[in-house]
Amino acid sequence: MRALIALAALAGCSSEPAAGDPDWMAKLPDGSSLAAFTIPGTHDSGAMHEPAAGLAKTQTLTFADQLDAGIRYFDVRCRNFNDQFLIYHGSVDQSQSFDDVLAAMYAFLDAHPHETLIVSIKEELAAQGATLTFEQLFQQYAAKDPARWFLDNRIPTLGEARGKLVLLRRFDATAATLGIAAAPAVWTDNATFDIAGPPVLHVEDNYIVTDDALKWSAITSLFGEATSLGDPSALYLAYTSGYQMISGLPNIPSVSDTIDPMLDSYFASAAKARYGVVVMDFATAARAHAVLTKN
Repeated sequence: MRALIALAALAGCSSEPAAGDPDWMAKLPDGSSLAAFTIPGTHDSGAMHEPAAGLAKTQTLTFADQLDAGIRYFDVRCRNFNDQFLIYHGSVDQSQSFDDVLAAMYAFLDAHPHETLIVSIKEELAAQGATLTFEQLFQQYAAKDPARWFLDNRIPTLGEARGKLVLLRRFDATAATLGIAAAPAVWTDNATFDIAGPPVLHVEDNYIVTDDALKWSAITSLFGEATSLGDPSALYLAYTSGYQMISGLPNIPSVSDTIDPMLDSYFASAAKARYGVVVMDFATAARAHAVLTKN
């Protein structure tokens, strides 16, 4: 959700235990591109707080629980606040920092070195009290432990990326190469679209939903392209997330309460194939497992 919500976040969150598939990538071949796999992911991965029901919360699992469940794509929304990245959803402070996120990811990869994480980083809200640009601040974070990051503007093989965070950059940068380029100028708002690249990305991100059936059709159309018609070298991303406007306010469960059970039914019977990255609201360990078993 990109609409700014002019309300303060409330404290507190819930977390579902996520016993799952912490080493599923270890079984996959080193020589295959990350674009060749079906990868469970989360939308607004750190959004666990909201000022009122339905407005901003998109997940119940913490980053650590998501990692243990098998999630390998993370949509991280940051605000540069006094030269520190804080996690936001719209204008709602999510009561955690990028340092917290990286600590969870680094600890997980230390324990599971054959896994890799695709980390989409987006500037979610205008900077406040900052002396560094968003790009400069990200570079400082990455420079603290550069061996942790894969920052080429290409989709690596799994062997190249094991034990690393692969940056999918959704912020502007002056550097010639800083992650897989998906900056605002090429990321079409509220649409299904292609990024010509290289690397090539095919994205479904219709997040303002007027009809859940139309949203589902957009999702499954991208799945169909990825499985049967698509470019084998391209990365496919289906954002199954969204919201409907109810009484003048965005409501996230109005979409997820319909789409998530449809995802459960779809992947319960789907054949093994490359569906791309499946980016979900309110991910569960069971749903992540159903997605990743299609590899």
